[in-house]
Amino acid sequence: MLDQIIQYDKDLFLYLNNWGSESWDNLWLAITYLYSSIPLYATLLFLIYRKFGWKALLLIVILFAGVIAFTDQITNIFKDAFQRPRPCAAEGIVDLTRFVAPRCGKYGFFSGHASNSMSTAIFAGLLLRPYYKNLIYFLLIWSLVVAYSRIYVGVHYPLDILCGLTFGAISGFGFYKLCKYLIKRFISA
Repeated sequence: MLDQIIQYDKDLFLYLNNWGSESWDNLWLAITYLYSSIPLYATLLFLIYRKFGWKALLLIVILFAGVIAFTDQITNIFKDAFQRPRPCAAEGIVDLTRFVAPRCGKYGFFSGHASNSMSTAIFAGLLLRPYYKNLIYFLLIWSLVVAYSRIYVGVHYPLDILCGLTFGAISGFGFYKLCKYLIKRFISA
């Protein structure tokens, strides 16, 4: 059963990865680039400052850094534990992959980009939802686009992405609840 799921994952990866073309490669490389989301993060921090003030912003920045560090480190633990080779380095599939990324990396289960972007979307989207009702939908779409970019550039399978998105959503929700508690306890009191 597990072998069949892994084979479906590889087949779906090849299907999605081979949608790409050279004319779109630079766009997807820009989307997947680690620092391309900085303007979005800066905008979110500005919106948070406007609605919550300086004290809460400082706490939220610490928690935001915490959720990113948490999802990133847990991702690394899973990668080292499962040791699933990335498609850009896996025998039998590497020759069929459109590898666009500047580097491959060793293991890919699960995607740090997917978990980080989804945790950000959930954390910031829920925090700002009372003030900007549709922002969370934009952030979720952004997270899905970032996650797909990892398939496009050839470094993650769809199950890597799905697990990363799921872990990111759970982490983002947990840090959001922690943030609400700390704001109520220490900032609003």
